Amino acid sequence: MSRTGKIVSWIIGIFLLLVVVIIVVIATFDWNRLKPTINQKVSTELNRPFAIRGDLGVAWERNRDEPGWRSWVPWPHLHAQDIMLGNPPEIPEVTMVHLQRVDATLAPLALLHKEVFIPWIKLEAPDARLIQTADKKNNWTFNLANSDSKDENAPPSAWSFRLDNILFDQGQIRYRDAVNKADVTVKVNPLGKPLPYAQIAGGDDKQKGAGDFIFGWQANGTYNNERLVGEGKIGGMLSLRSQTTPFPLQADIRNGSTRVQVTGGLQDPMNLGGLDVRLRFSGDTLANLYGLTGVLLPDTPPYETDGHLIAKFAGEKGPVFHYENFNGHIGDSDIHGSLTYTQGKPRPKLAGELTSRQLRMADLGPLIGVDSGKGSEKTVQAKAQRGEKSTQPADRVLPHDKFDTKSWDVMDADVKFSGKRIEHSNSLPLSDLYTHLQLKNGDLLLDPLRFGMAGGSLNSTIHLEGDRTPMRGRADIHARKLHLRQLFPDVTAMQNSMGQLNGDASFTGNGNSVADLLATSNGQLKLLMNDGLISRSLMEIAGLNVGNYVVGKLFGDDEVRINCAATDIKLQNGLATPNLFVFDTENAVINITGNANFANERMDLTVNPESKGVRIITLRSPLYVRGTFKSPDAGVKAGPLIARGAAAVALGAVVAPAAALLALISPSDNEDNQCSTILQQMKSKK
Repeated sequence: MSRTGKIVSWIIGIFLLLVVVIIVVIATFDWNRLKPTINQKVSTELNRPFAIRGDLGVAWERNRDEPGWRSWVPWPHLHAQDIMLGNPPEIPEVTMVHLQRVDATLAPLALLHKEVFIPWIKLEAPDARLIQTADKKNNWTFNLANSDSKDENAPPSAWSFRLDNILFDQGQIRYRDAVNKADVTVKVNPLGKPLPYAQIAGGDDKQKGAGDFIFGWQANGTYNNERLVGEGKIGGMLSLRSQTTPFPLQADIRNGSTRVQVTGGLQDPMNLGGLDVRLRFSGDTLANLYGLTGVLLPDTPPYETDGHLIAKFAGEKGPVFHYENFNGHIGDSDIHGSLTYTQGKPRPKLAGELTSRQLRMADLGPLIGVDSGKGSEKTVQAKAQRGEKSTQPADRVLPHDKFDTKSWDVMDADVKFSGKRIEHSNSLPLSDLYTHLQLKNGDLLLDPLRFGMAGGSLNSTIHLEGDRTPMRGRADIHARKLHLRQLFPDVTAMQNSMGQLNGDASFTGNGNSVADLLATSNGQLKLLMNDGLISRSLMEIAGLNVGNYVVGKLFGDDEVRINCAATDIKLQNGLATPNLFVFDTENAVINITGNANFANERMDLTVNPESKGVRIITLRSPLYVRGTFKSPDAGVKAGPLIARGAAAVALGAVVAPAAALLALISPSDNEDNQCSTILQQMKSKK
């Protein structure tokens, strides 16, 4: 053999020997010697404790599933036991994640293409604990050691990572949150065999082509200081990293009286593609959903909805959620529509349109602090569980429950609502409710708030400045052409009446309840009614016991025609004082003076009747109405008899109110209006 050949042979022999030595060293190397280095390096990078406290080893095996010569290349199979990942210093507990054992295999040839490919990883008894403290510090946000020094303009890494499958026997996640008052434990178990999506979701579900369910889970604990239980199923890694196969989700969660059911798919989850699920809500009040969803909704009677939720997580303005074509009920009222919730800046926003074919007016009561009468006991219990107490005094009738204005600035809203048929009572027909609600930075506007009522209309604008303390409110209300025979369908004699009721009201006030707003109110109320009827039976139907007494004293049990009833009331600091409060009947002119105080809910009114011609009035002294709104008292004023002509003299001082009330009579009305004649006469008095 030539010298050159010998040199080449020696080089090849030495290389092969080195390869054998390296293989022997790797195969026999005690990998546990690297644990201190690995533990220190990972702890430094993550800024929190990390330790492999058990055995660390590598076994080399051929992958016979590889084609050709690749099947001869040994693959490393790594294992590590008793692994612990700790918490950052601000979290008092030591352990965040604990694993009894981890097994994984690495594809070596993929490293030549700058890809870290792990076909599978197996976890034994994974146990994770997610914690958030009262000052909103958590352990799931990682502050990496080199994150601040990275150049944002640097090109992306040429290396890629791929994980095909995760296997585990049983996993547990415990979530404790001092902010949301939560302590929930979730256990995750393999189902044993894949379950087809259609088998769980049903054939009528809109989500098609979702992956199989691989894992089941159960949740137990408390959230927002209320009991939480839940169960469901999720998919596996194949659909988790797929861009075309939706990752299947199924959940049924109960938190206190609230129940949320979800069935559907997460699209392209690794890139936060979107969510497409069937979503059902039910519970005692929509207000309870804020803790679960972050969406601010009003206090309501018991509700249930069922619709289609589509979410886009990567929108320019942030995540967008569309709850489409949902149907349900709130109390005894049906509800339908579509809503869009955008998590944008500076605040999230809720927008959409809602309709109700049959709306029970009492179901809107909780919006202004009035019990709906439907499930109200449950609502009271729910408020008590949320730490809310009723502030309604026993001796008051005006609603004293507070508007929760402190939460109005967490979300903006632009929602239109229409109700076709309104159920209020048999004696007050309402229809065609429409309102446009706008909430921006704590400022609430209902413009318009419109009803069809008794053949006429009630149009109003409500403005509540919830960004002020105390809240400032303004209401402008206009009633036009309310037909008396429709307002009082139970009064037989009224069915022949062609009379109408017209009115305007405008007031402002400060306070965080209806009672407080009225107690500080300033404004004016004007009402005009022509061709009506008054009787004791009418007062009984209206539930006005004091009115029943007064009318009985004036007219006995007879029904008396009203030519015109007119009132012009001034509101100042919650004190209502009539500039004009007069009834012109076929037999008498009745003038009412005095005041009503909304601050202390007391009244002091004097009723002065003057008969026309033949006296049918049985009383010649004035009447009084005094006491509280809840327990009024009425009787005969002791003192001198009414001076004849006193009511007529009083009418001579109401020239300005009479002129103002004339504006309530539409010039387009074809029917004769007796109020027009009477007010013109009053206006002309000197």
